Parts: sequence; structure tokens; C-alpha cells
Amino acid sequence: MKLVVEVVDAYNLMPKDGQGSASPFAEVDFLNQLSKTKTIPKNLNPVWNQELFFDFDKTINHNHHYIELSVYNERRPIPGRNFLGRVRISCSNIVKKGEEVYQRFQLEKKWFFSSVKGEIGLKIYISPEPETKSPPKSPTPATSNPSLPTLTATSVPQNTNSDCRTSVALPNSELAVVNAPETLTEKEIPSVALIQNFPSPTESNSGAPAKKPKVEAIEQIHKHQILQRPSLSVEKRPQGVPFTMQPVNPQGHPGDLDDYDLKDTNPQLGERWPNGTGYGGRGWMSAERFSSTYDLVEQMFYLYVRVEKAKDLPPSSITGSCDPYVEVKLGNYKGRTRHFEKKINPEWKQVFAFSKDRIQSSILEVFVKDKEMIGRDDYLGRVVFDLNEVPTRVPPDSPLAPQWYRLEDRRGTGKVRGEIMVAVWLGTQADEAFSEAWHSEASSVYGEGVLNIRSKVYVSPKLWYLRVNVIEAQDVVPDDRNRLPEVFVKVQVGSQVLKTKTCSSPTTNPLWNEDLVFVVAEPFEEQLLITVEDRIHQSKEVMLGKTLLPLNIFEKRLDHRPVHSRWFNLEKYGFGVLEADRRKDLQFSSRVHLRVCLEGGYHVLDESTMYISDQRPTAKQLWKQPVGILEVGILGAEGLLPMKMRDGRGSTDAYCVAKYGQKWVRTRTILDTFNPKWNEQYTWEVYDPCTVITMGVFDNCHLGGGEKPNAGNGARDSRIGKVRIRLSTLEAHRIYTHSYPLLVLHPHGVKKMGELQLAVRFTTLSLANMIYVYGHPLLPKMHYLHPLTVNQVDNLRYQAMNIVAVRLGRAEPPLRKEVVEYMLDVDSHMWSMRRSKANFFRIMSLLSGMISVSRWFGEVCKWRNPITSVLVHILFLIMIWYPELILPTVFLYMFLIGLWNYRFRPRHPPHMDTKLSWAEAVHPDELDEEFDTFPTSKSQDLVRMRYDRLRSVAGRIQTVVGDIATQGERFQSLLSWRDPRATALFIVFCLCAAVVLYTTPFKVVALVGGLYYLRHPRFRSKLPSVPSNFFRRMPAQTDSLL
Repeated sequence: MKLVVEVVDAYNLMPKDGQGSASPFAEVDFLNQLSKTKTIPKNLNPVWNQELFFDFDKTINHNHHYIELSVYNERRPIPGRNFLGRVRISCSNIVKKGEEVYQRFQLEKKWFFSSVKGEIGLKIYISPEPETKSPPKSPTPATSNPSLPTLTATSVPQNTNSDCRTSVALPNSELAVVNAPETLTEKEIPSVALIQNFPSPTESNSGAPAKKPKVEAIEQIHKHQILQRPSLSVEKRPQGVPFTMQPVNPQGHPGDLDDYDLKDTNPQLGERWPNGTGYGGRGWMSAERFSSTYDLVEQMFYLYVRVEKAKDLPPSSITGSCDPYVEVKLGNYKGRTRHFEKKINPEWKQVFAFSKDRIQSSILEVFVKDKEMIGRDDYLGRVVFDLNEVPTRVPPDSPLAPQWYRLEDRRGTGKVRGEIMVAVWLGTQADEAFSEAWHSEASSVYGEGVLNIRSKVYVSPKLWYLRVNVIEAQDVVPDDRNRLPEVFVKVQVGSQVLKTKTCSSPTTNPLWNEDLVFVVAEPFEEQLLITVEDRIHQSKEVMLGKTLLPLNIFEKRLDHRPVHSRWFNLEKYGFGVLEADRRKDLQFSSRVHLRVCLEGGYHVLDESTMYISDQRPTAKQLWKQPVGILEVGILGAEGLLPMKMRDGRGSTDAYCVAKYGQKWVRTRTILDTFNPKWNEQYTWEVYDPCTVITMGVFDNCHLGGGEKPNAGNGARDSRIGKVRIRLSTLEAHRIYTHSYPLLVLHPHGVKKMGELQLAVRFTTLSLANMIYVYGHPLLPKMHYLHPLTVNQVDNLRYQAMNIVAVRLGRAEPPLRKEVVEYMLDVDSHMWSMRRSKANFFRIMSLLSGMISVSRWFGEVCKWRNPITSVLVHILFLIMIWYPELILPTVFLYMFLIGLWNYRFRPRHPPHMDTKLSWAEAVHPDELDEEFDTFPTSKSQDLVRMRYDRLRSVAGRIQTVVGDIATQGERFQSLLSWRDPRATALFIVFCLCAAVVLYTTPFKVVALVGGLYYLRHPRFRSKLPSVPSNFFRRMPAQTDSLL
């Protein structure tokens, strides 16, 4: 049975939009089933005439249950809502269908201070016949009338965080089929209704065009989780073919916006999963023992085979030598070592890892073969292991010692010449050999691709700021002796080039005293190139001298103490190459005066200050003790999208990169799966909790050409998504296990690329150190004693990112430039209309609280709610007579608010918010502009259109800034005698006010002023006040603007 609540209309609602009106909608709650009507804009007497359906179990006694209907005003453009009133209706008086009548209910308050008025009209009844029909679990063809269209439903991703229900009603002339990716159950979506009256044969055969069905979506979702649903479109199909209902402009996965939410997970972490899982009775661990090193990941068991070396191998009867290699075979998987030429006692020291989940055999075979240039390789012998006899080993156990085994013949009936040293054991991914082992899951990778799929830990290079203070130069001789040179100095370190200003007056002894700052990395590979140049004219510059200096000769300073300056001789351009003998004849040379040092007291910023992960200075002597430990278990990913084509089908070879501080980690690459499982755990020392760890998922495009025949060095690893977690939002010693959506902004909109499953734990080491850190400056003290300019910070950050990308790209395997740039947000400084809108609405959301308080106070002054106004007057009198209670009361009030909000504290870390980022409602042209190159690569007409749009936006900003300046100039003109009459009146008023305030106690003045401001509307005028009129007549400097 269905409970039907028909929301008809409302009357005389309270205006809430600040303009004397409201945009109301009604929300009905019945037994945690939540449904709402559409919003009627700008109407205090709205008419909805909308039916809302709820599940009604007649076997349950509903006499003590209530239907709660609330009316809200929908705020625009800042998302939110204002309470307009509510009604609670007992279910004991509900009638059946046909007996319902229209009733009006007076809206009630929800809180004591609520400002509510108006009535709402309803019809409530129980429908004995179901108004809606749930879609069948499995579609079946109609047997009674084959010509009728069938109803099919496929699944949507199950939302574990909310009880989502959607009611969709179609017109009587059409039928729509909900097309979604997974099968729905009645429990998940119990109220999806498709109502159909099939057309008559005459209608179907007529030539009149069929009307497209309209879909009206009524939301029924769980309390506290109300999200805006995407609009639905119904596509018309020929008769006999079912319609398909899909979201308009699908972004990412089909389904609701719940897919963009953070989801709780419950993985079987190692600390809850015993290790006693070995073959047979040889396992060395009991079932009560638990993992201690990998307790934030799910344990994955591997069969490890370490091939150390062989000895006394028989030479070939034909060549008289032996080119041995080892082949390890387990079921259908084969691993192979490299071969040695002409060596009967080879050493391989190579480890093979076979996933226990894919073991297809009970025996392990280790073959030793002799590689032949022509024909089949010769068989030298083998060793066979029974997996039931393999021991189990998990760190911190010591490594298993390898043993010598005699080789057997093919049939295993006898021994042959030669021995091989092998160790075989069953372990987990916590084993030391895991990262360097050959994995059976990557058996198709060869060549350099084997190195590119391994997990690695990287360390960012140690970065320094190099400060070059160019003081002066002496005896600068120009090429043209008849003119004095216009000299400037150009300083170059690697690819970084900076110039001083040209000396103000032509002279042979110029003076500059300018600071130039560069970024350099240890070990210092570049040199400092100083050149003195003469500007002949605007487009011609002539080098007068240069000097090349190594960086390791300069002093490293840790504070702001001055560094000794030095003179450096300049080499005449051209000397030393063609005229080496003449250099000795020179009696003197030009020289330059420099003060150069390596700054160790700064933190070199290589990432955005908004997402900074490390704030320590460069010099290790200035580091503080760590305040905590961050442990991250990278469990896996779910539902990744195909990133490339392989053998005519989509494929993804995913790996994850995490960056915190100077430590970068990269998981191994899981080949050809959309649901990779890494289960790798990493640890970082935390020196400041107000930092951010960044994790990104990428598709590996460097597998040795195995995935693409044309893959070359130009291939780039594709970005799948990124997750940021701020450590200060984590509770100490708690394990957070969540699935984070991987959201990427594409030129056609935001898209969900999958989900990343993580387990995070932040452990604090000392509460006293933690408290000290919160009162300590964010950056080292040199950033405040000798701050860098904004332009310097931006330029140096860009140079630092380039240096980090180059150095990490030289590692093995390389962490490629596109990965480093994506992790460090290299393009975060670029212009974006979307980001500008997002930041604007962030500011508006901050001001909305102040605006709401001012509106509330205005209603108090207008006596909209007499009880509230009386209470405010009483509070005001208490503050007047006891002013010493004001500050203690304010702090006590904030304390109580904090305690109250503790109940509603966030239970999970924040994640990427598409609404906050303004990524859902962004215009396609704005996205196209955001993804444009710099400089632009678009057509001239498109660039002109965007320039005009930017001018219009800047014009509005210019108007607002001008209005703010006008108000400030009016305030200044009160005493400037720009308007002599106004200034005279103002100073006379100030004299009178001073006399009154000197002779009257302050409490009396405050009391009179407060009561006058809170006076009843009967004593108010609708015209502006006298002080406001006087202030607006003050002159401003707008009259002097051109």
C-alpha cells in the first residue's frame, strides 16, 4: 500500500529572501522516507498540486507515527534554505482513497525563536491499489500480448551511505525504461513507478507525430543526505524498442551524484587477519599471531622463489661451454632469469613471486637450461618442490637461508651433474623481496617495462635558495671608447636567467645593489654565470665580461646575519680561447662586487601553499623533532575507466603515487584490470599536522611496448585522478578506511574515473609538541624576517617544480614529468572563470552568516516577533548594567557552541567537492578556455569573444571597487573642508557630542542609543535616517576621474 501526501498550496508565508518574498518548497518525512516538492520561485502563496508517495505497511500499527511536513525557502545563488514552518500530522486519522478532503494546517515553529506564519493545504490518504510499481528484478517478455513494449531495468551503483529512492511518473501515452549499470532490488529502490496506458492501434498507426514523454522526478532520499539529482531525458525509440532514460550530459559514471561522495569501507586489514595460512604442517606461524608491519592493508600471500646461483654445471658437448639460465615454472606461469655466456658457476640473485590466489599447481619446478643460438635450449637439470612442504615466513622473521640442491634428470629418477642454490617460502607483500621480485601478474611485460612496473620510494632533491646580491662593478671598458656604457648584469644558473636594472647613469663604475634569487639543488651540478653587458640600444646588447663560478664555494647561512662580499675578476669576452697568450700582458681587468650565499633558513616551495606537505627549512640543523607518524595503506581502486585500447578492447594499467614532504612513493603497476589491488603500506614522519598528503592514480604507458606497437619515448602516463587529505582533519590513533572518488575535470565536464580505497592512520608522539606547533609560525622565521615578494615566490616555485621533475625523472624507474607536475599542481596559477566563480561564492558563503545576523537584527528592530524583540531588550539592559559580563559571555557562548557542534563533527576526511569547485554547472566554453594553452591556440574570433567577456566581468568588479573607494573618500571628506558647510555642521555636532558625553555617564548614553535603535516600528520612518542622508551627501573624488 502507498501513503499519498498531496501538497496543494500554501498561504501567507513568511518572506525570507530579503526582498519581501520567498521561493518555497515542501519536504515530507514519513518513517525516514524523505520527499520534496518542486520549488515555486518568488511566491508567498505558492500552488504545487503535487503528490508524494511513501511505502505504507498496513501490518504495522501506525497510531503513534507522525507525518512531518516542513516548508523551506530555497536560497539563491548561495545554496541553502531557510525554515518557513512545519506541520506534524498523526497517522491515526488517515483515511482511505476516495474519502480524502482538502485541509489547511497552521504552520508551527520548530524552535523557540523561529519566525513563522502562514498555512498549508494538504490532502492525505492511503491508496489500497499501488500507485507505483517497482521494476522487476529480471526483465521477462510479456506473454499475453507480445506486441506490448517490455519494461527492463539494469543496475545503478549501490549507495552504501544513504537510502535513496526515486519516484518517476511517465505520461499515459509513453513508456520509459530506466537504463542504468547494475540490477536494482526492491529494497534499494522500492518506489520506482512507471505508469502506462498503451495507445490504441489507431493512434499508433496515425501519421501524427508522437509527443515525447516528460519525466517528472520526485526525490525520496534519506534524511541529512539531500543531494540534487541530475535531470533525466527520455529518448524516443521506434515501436517495439524500449525507451532509454539517461542523465543529461552524463559526467563520469552513470548514476546519482552520490557517486561523488566519500564512502565507508570495511577491508580485512592485516591487524585483524591471522597469518597462519600456510601449506600443510610446515607453516611456522600459529593462528593467534597477527601482522605488525602491514596492519593497514589486506594481506596478500605470495610464493617466493629466490634463485641465488649454481655450480659445476656440465658444458655443452658441441661448444664445450655453457650459457646457463634458470626457468621457474608454476602451473601456467613461467619466470626466467637472464643468461650468462660461457659460465659454469653463474650467480643470478633473482627473486620470483607467484600470487597465491593464482596458484594452479601443487608442485614448483626449477629448470636449469643452456641457451642455444640455434634450435631448442639444452636441458641441464631441474629441482621439484612440493608446495605442501613450503614454509611460511613474514617479517620481522629473518630471511630464509637458501640451500644447495642437486639437479635431477627429466624423469626425476636420478641425479645429474650440477647444483643450484634456491630458497622457497610463502610470504606476504611485507617481505623485503617483494619490491624487487619478478611477479607472475606481470609476466607479459618485458625489456625496460619490467623496471617501470615496480614499486619504488623516491626522495626529492634538497633545494636551496641562491641569493646573489649584485653590488657594483669597476673599470668596465666598453667596446666603443668614445661613449660611456649603460651597464647591467645578467646572472644565469642552469635555465634560470635574471637581470639587474640598467645603471641609472652611463658610467664605467656602475652601482646596482640588487638581490637576485634562484633555486638550486644538491648535488650542485650547475655553475653561476655572471655576465656584464652594455645596452647599445633597445634591441642590441654587447657582453663586456663574464665569470663562471661553482656553487660549492659560496657560504651557507642559516639566519639573517650578513655574508661577506667578494670581488670577482671578469674575463674579457673572447679571451682565453683565441688570445690566451695576451692574458698575461693585462695589467688590470674589470671586476664585479658580489655577495652570494645559499639560504638554508627558508623552505623552498615546490608546491602550492594551499596544499603544502612540508614546511621545514632547507638546513637540517634547523629541523624540529617530529610530532607524529603518518601511515597510509594504499588498498586498491574500484571501477576505473579504460584509458587505452589493447587488442581491440579497453585496458588500464594503474599505479598510485603518494607525495608527502620530500618522500614520494610509487606502487607497483597492476596490469590490465579496472579493479587493481595494491595493498602496499608506507610511513612518513610528520613535523606539522597542518599539512596535506597528495595521492594520484595514473595509467602506465611505458611497459616496453607491450601494450602498443607504436609506443615510444613520447608516450605520457595518463592521469586518472587525485586525492588530498589534510592531516589536521584526522583524529589521532584512528584508522580511516574510505573509498575516495577520483574526479578529473575534462574539457567536456567533470568525470568520475573510479574510486581509490585507502586506510589512513595519524599517530601523535607528544601532546606538548603538538600544542607548541599550533602556536608556531607556519613557515621558517626567515620568511618573515626577510620575506620574498609575491612574484619571486611564484617564479621560484615554478623553477623548483622543474628541478624536482627533472631529478625524479632521472631515477630508475623514472617518476615522469607529467606525474610530478600533476601532483604538484603546476597549472594552479592559470586563469579560470570556473575557479573565479568558486572563490567568489566561497566569499559569499562566509558573508552569508553576517548577512543572516544583520537580517535577524533588522527583524528584531522591526518587531516582527515581539517575544524575540523583548528578550533582546532584556539582554541589552543586562549588558548595559553589567558591561563586565560581555566578554566572558561571548567566550562562554563560543565554548558552548563548540561543545554542541562536537556531536555533528565530520566523521571522515574532506574530499574533492564538485559543487564547491563549481564543476557541475560550468559552461562548456569556460572549460574550453581553462584547458587552452598559454599563449592561446584558439581562433582570433573566439579569443576576442573571451576578451570581451573578461572585460565585462572586470567592469563589474571595477564598479564594486569604485563604490568602496567612494565610501572611504566620503568618510575622509567629513573633516577635509571639501564641502565647507558639511564640515562645519559635522564639527559643531562633534563639539556638542563631546560636551554631552563628558557630562553624561556612558551607561546612560549607551542605554538611550540602544533603545532608540531598537524602537518599535510605530516610531520609525520608512525614509533613510538623518546620519545616512548626511553621509551620502559628502563629496568624493569621483568628480575628478576622467
